[in-house]
Amino acid sequence: MRIGILWPTFALVGVIFAVWFVLFVARFRHMRRNPPTADSFADGEKAMRYFRPVEMPANNLANLFEMPVLYFALVPLLLITRHGDHVQVALAWAFVALRALHSFIHVGPNKVIARFAAYLASCIVLSAMWIGFATDMIGAAPM
Repeated sequence: MRIGILWPTFALVGVIFAVWFVLFVARFRHMRRNPPTADSFADGEKAMRYFRPVEMPANNLANLFEMPVLYFALVPLLLITRHGDHVQVALAWAFVALRALHSFIHVGPNKVIARFAAYLASCIVLSAMWIGFATDMIGAAPM
């Protein structure tokens, strides 16, 4: 079984935990500097308003459970079918690198054009992974 596809997957999990850690630290600091009141969390809108100054890490963490879900769904299929070849691994590394770049931009300087470019490129790479997998499955199907 080709397990090379797992290394970029571990790296993406690392990115997710890194963003979670940044979010945790940002919220903890925010709460220390601006102690919440009972009213701060009276409803979802008030809680969102309270955390607005530190919302970018939360937004990015949520974003890491949108398109990357398709990546995480594909990895076991690649392993099970043994189609996680060097092309898929290279694409997986590109996807993870682009998602890491997107997260860095989103949580850091938040330059919208650069962030969108990284996001779009990651979606294109993920699409290529799925198209490659579908093509392999069509080619492997008995006639």
